[in-house]
Amino acid sequence: MVSSSSYLVCNTCGTQHGTADRTALTTCFICDDPRQYTPPSGQSFTTLAALREAGEHHNEFHPFRPHPLPSLSASGQPPLFTSIITVPKFAIGQRAVLIPTPAGNVLWDCITYLDEETVQKVNDMGGVKAMVISHPHFYSSHLEWAERFNCKVYLAADDKRWLARRNEERQLFLDEIETKVEVDGVDTGVRVVKLGGHFPGSLVLLYEGHLFTADTLMMTPAGRSNWSIDALGNPRERPKGVNTFSFLWSIPNMIPLSADEIMRMWHILKNYHFTSAHGLFPDWDIEDQSLKARVLESMQIQIRAMGHGQHPLLEESLS
Repeated sequence: MVSSSSYLVCNTCGTQHGTADRTALTTCFICDDPRQYTPPSGQSFTTLAALREAGEHHNEFHPFRPHPLPSLSASGQPPLFTSIITVPKFAIGQRAVLIPTPAGNVLWDCITYLDEETVQKVNDMGGVKAMVISHPHFYSSHLEWAERFNCKVYLAADDKRWLARRNEERQLFLDEIETKVEVDGVDTGVRVVKLGGHFPGSLVLLYEGHLFTADTLMMTPAGRSNWSIDALGNPRERPKGVNTFSFLWSIPNMIPLSADEIMRMWHILKNYHFTSAHGLFPDWDIEDQSLKARVLESMQIQIRAMGHGQHPLLEESLS
């Protein structure tokens, strides 16, 4: 019997396919889709076994702590979550996010590389009780993780066709706009919301006012800029008209979503409260009490830039 560590893994997107036969798999169907790409060198595959044997990669753990309360230093607060990233970068390079909840840890999104050191570190932190994957580009090796940590994976039913491996004992397929993540019947407090857009089933995760966006809402450099002070250290206002997020059907190929699709996403997201956002890469984190307004502002900026001088979303406000 072939070990799953010998299954082929796409070097570009990190998807683990359900075969070790290189003659049976010559292209990656995830990267053949117009939302992805193939590098100039062409498509190529590796395996988890080969990556481990080469010894060139390892996973790093980076705790994120919100801005400190007046009574606590930053180091005195427990982390809101811990980012897990592969170094050096492999494939897309996204982070997996381990979120502690009273019912156990929930893993948001997944990375391909998994070794015994990572398993031990995660187990030392309480293991993984449930996983949620935002969209097909981050499906990676999620069944490897689910099997090692003996947990189930929440996935959007809309995107089921993009699975390269299937195990319906592990994979839970979501049809609803909002889903509660539970562990052994206990509510973790995590809410999974299907916004669509990038993929029909693209998901975001909400936990205690924190919005985990993956690339359903793509953070921009302007959104992550420090506008609070000028070059001399004086306080200043954030400039008007700069966006915080972009809304793309294809991120690497920079194909935007339609105005109507962006509006549909807003009509779902506006029903939720959040004051921070956490994107797909390490340090892509924004804390702002006005963050929901910045989401709407970003949507309106994009719609205007696409040539829509009149559109119903331009009339939306938070008041």
